[in-house]
Amino acid sequence: MSAAPNGQVGRIPPGGLRQLGPINWVLAKLAAIATRVPVMHLFATLGQRQVLFWAWSIYGGRLLRGRLPRVDTELVILRVAHLRTCEYELQHHRRMARKNGLQAELQATIFAWPDVPAGTEQTLSARQHALLQATDEFVNDRTITATTWQRLASHLDRRQLIEFCLLASHYDGLAATITALDIPLDRPR
Repeated sequence: MSAAPNGQVGRIPPGGLRQLGPINWVLAKLAAIATRVPVMHLFATLGQRQVLFWAWSIYGGRLLRGRLPRVDTELVILRVAHLRTCEYELQHHRRMARKNGLQAELQATIFAWPDVPAGTEQTLSARQHALLQATDEFVNDRTITATTWQRLASHLDRRQLIEFCLLASHYDGLAATITALDIPLDRPR
């Protein structure tokens, strides 16, 4: 294990130019600038697996800009990150979610769901309830019940249903990877 620049310990140190190669090094630097952090540890770690990192980046980027509305995408990502206790994903996507209409109060409801405080359950639409229930089942049970699927299908078309499954599984796998590699937070608390 090695200490990251912010003092956190990770299993694989963030790579520099030599480990990342010139393209991934530039991508990691640009990502750090875009997120206003000294090092974007996710890119500086995963980028060490050079060509695989490119494929992962393209796939993940496409999921972020898919057929699901961005507000739905961020809701699913936040819920997966919460269920997997992945603070790294939560740090990045809380801000992204706010930019896409999921303000702090609604995010708190997403994290507390299904045990939301009385009076706040109305802040979630039927569509959001369906997305949350499907995400919970997908992550916890590795499947979605027929009842939940029907409820979700009343809000999403066929392509969006496929995308929902790919999105939830991608961020579940990413949370597991971040946790297994013990990737340090970009903004330590």
